[in-house]
Amino acid sequence: MLTDIEIAQSTKLRPIADIAGELGIREEELEFYGRYKAKINEAAFARLRGHADGKLILVTAINPTPAGEGKTTTTTGLGEAMAKIGKKAIIALREPSLGPVFGIKGGAAGGGYAQVLPMEDINLHFTGDMHAITSANNLCCAMLDNHMQQGNPLGIDPRRVLIKRCLDMNDRALRNIIVGLGGKVNGVPREDGFIITVASEVMAILCLAADMEDLKARLGNILIAYTYDNKPVYARDIKAEGAMAALLRDAVNPNLVQTIEGTPAIMHGGPFANIAHGCNSVRATRLALKLADYCITEAGFGSDLGAEKFMDIKCRMAGLQPSCVVVVATARALKYNGGVPKDKVSEENVEALRKGAVNLKAHVENMHKFGVPVVVAINRFGTDTDAELQVIDDCCKELGVRYALSEVFGKGGEGGIELAETVCKVIDEQESHFAPIYPDDATVEEKITTIAQKIYGADGVSFTSQALKSLQGIKALGGDAMPVCIAKTQYSLSDDPALLGRPTGFTITIRDLKLSSGAGFVVAYAGDIMTMPGLPKVPAAEKISVDENAVIHGLF
Repeated sequence: MLTDIEIAQSTKLRPIADIAGELGIREEELEFYGRYKAKINEAAFARLRGHADGKLILVTAINPTPAGEGKTTTTTGLGEAMAKIGKKAIIALREPSLGPVFGIKGGAAGGGYAQVLPMEDINLHFTGDMHAITSANNLCCAMLDNHMQQGNPLGIDPRRVLIKRCLDMNDRALRNIIVGLGGKVNGVPREDGFIITVASEVMAILCLAADMEDLKARLGNILIAYTYDNKPVYARDIKAEGAMAALLRDAVNPNLVQTIEGTPAIMHGGPFANIAHGCNSVRATRLALKLADYCITEAGFGSDLGAEKFMDIKCRMAGLQPSCVVVVATARALKYNGGVPKDKVSEENVEALRKGAVNLKAHVENMHKFGVPVVVAINRFGTDTDAELQVIDDCCKELGVRYALSEVFGKGGEGGIELAETVCKVIDEQESHFAPIYPDDATVEEKITTIAQKIYGADGVSFTSQALKSLQGIKALGGDAMPVCIAKTQYSLSDDPALLGRPTGFTITIRDLKLSSGAGFVVAYAGDIMTMPGLPKVPAAEKISVDENAVIHGLF
């Protein structure tokens, strides 16, 4: 059986100019990065502004498990299948972070015969967007430390610096550091730390900005510190936003690539959904809606994380109206939720699957609460039995939703035709009445409580003393007017990763909050979630190499 990279390397890619031409994108609207990658520039946005929008389809999933769900693979395969049934569709995905690529999770370009290519480029440096975001974030940090070194005219309190440096790599040793050591000329000594680039507010801003002017304004609005007399300091106060925007001049434009079958795919931005808002850029989604009749996008992890933030943050801010939600599940993952260990999920276990199906029910019901029609996609494995699939059939009938079996990993678009036809039929027959789950004028506490109770199934929310202290300052700066972005474990509907299935009788604990005033939301930290992950005992990096012909091996 071929690996993902072997399948990718055996595929003959089409010139990206041809892919763009079929979408109606003109050559002068492209900035080429070789033959198979290109950025779409502002000229395309200006020309297409008045065009009608296509239908927006969101792909989400149940809570991720070691058994795997295949959300990005399903998204990619659904795009390929749309082309098979004669629909003009485009995929809008996030860019992978190097952290998971060299860690344990892997990349984010799909798998099998439902991949986005060139996968080696996409999973490594791609067009440099991640590096540009890292540089812009760290430039702001350098200018802040330099301000304090050069007399500190604003009176910034070094003990109350909020912005952290970032790195697109899992490196736990950098979570907490001391900077400015080595004498007077080397800066003001203070506690600092690193977060992974995808958790940077600059990443969130890039993904939510409408255009360059909006980007620059949002960068200037980043709350970076407080003064000794408790006044807020923003990036604009140290005149950092212009240079930061200059570093992001190219990164703000979406990237055009293709699937194994030549279906167009736009990849742009890459925030994680467990520590950030987990969606690709607004610019990429808006452009995709202008270019095709169907835009298929995905949001990170399960409906409790990426999909909720897609609805309550991205759609709210950008005025997007999803027409359908696809919830991806596997029989293996549902058995895992039913208590079956990872090494046994390939064995038939109808009772465990029936027990674990409550997780699927929770995610479908979550999406219905936003007023959007739902289709369940069962990513089928060869070990799935008829009895197990019957349990899923019964579950979907009980929920009143249609479902389709998907075999896009092994068959590409051909294996997703049933899913594509089901999605199109649901869009045609069921009207979407999308609305966010909480109103704009609710308080921060009310918004968090609504998400905890309606999406997670919690009894309530508990705020630590540190969270209450942070909340007071956030409210003083207008935080009640913003949506909330809850950072929590992806493995459970609760904030405890060990609670699988559909837990009840729990409380969500908010240990701290942070105002992301440039992005325009409040981040609430639940449980022990880390903004700088670490590498596993045996990182994927150990298996990756490049041969004498510059061919990469071991990349999944």
